[in-house]
Amino acid sequence: MLNKALSSEKFCDMMSAHIEELLEYLLSENINFSVLTNVADVSFEPELPKEIIDTFKPITMFVLAGYTYDSAMIGEDILSFEAGFGADNYGSLVSVPFLSVLQIIVEDTPLFINLSIPYEVKKQKQKNKGVKRSMEALLSNPQNQKLLKK
Repeated sequence: MLNKALSSEKFCDMMSAHIEELLEYLLSENINFSVLTNVADVSFEPELPKEIIDTFKPITMFVLAGYTYDSAMIGEDILSFEAGFGADNYGSLVSVPFLSVLQIIVEDTPLFINLSIPYEVKKQKQKNKGVKRSMEALLSNPQNQKLLKK
């Protein structure tokens, strides 16, 4: 029952809206903060070198202070900011989907904890199942075998 509630589209939408409102508040009030994220969902532009990516744990905290804080922007369901990584301060634009924000922290105190199980993950899994079924249907017809490259 709890899993059903936490993974519902409505609950995820409420969490996303709350994350956005809290981030907007913190930025408008010039309050530095950190976000604890599921780093697998985070994107970097330009892509970070492998030796830097390999240092990240599955759950990674990004501290928004100084230039990183000043560069923070809120887009459609995404928090973006510029940050430097590694000894050479390799610069990258970091984009964090709201539902990948697990916690929002100010001065070592969690202000927000995201309990949602994002429904996009469920949609992607369902999409992958559909692709697999489509491929199985395609391959079940011997006439279609000649369409595939060998």
